Amino acid sequence: MRSDAQAPPSKIKFHRQTQELELLFGDQSYRLSAEFLRVHSPSAEVRGHGEGEAVLQFGKQRVTIDKLEPCGNYALKLVFSDGHDSGLYSWGYLKELCSNQAELWQSYLEKLHQAGLSRDPELQVIKLIT
Repeated sequence: MRSDAQAPPSKIKFHRQTQELELLFGDQSYRLSAEFLRVHSPSAEVRGHGEGEAVLQFGKQRVTIDKLEPCGNYALKLVFSDGHDSGLYSWGYLKELCSNQAELWQSYLEKLHQAGLSRDPELQVIKLIT
């Protein structure tokens, strides 16, 4: 028997036009943007291999989800337009992202600001050139 944290969502719908993944856990519906999912990828490339090794993602404002692949009965694999395709989004991790979306997003924006980085890939290029 699965714990609630590992239970799959009862609904998974991808809204291609808005680039949002809609998930229904219990009676709560959530929408996670492609950018949010990309910058919070569970991959080692993003999270690192240990404490303090996370790599801050930037310039991902226009990233899109090109493909969703189910992984057994426990996760989704997302393929992004920037070529990122590693890391499996387990049901538990997706639920965590849904439940803590506002706090995670605010923390991400603060880290970007502190690092002098931008969500906008074009602004970032200009910033790096000058």
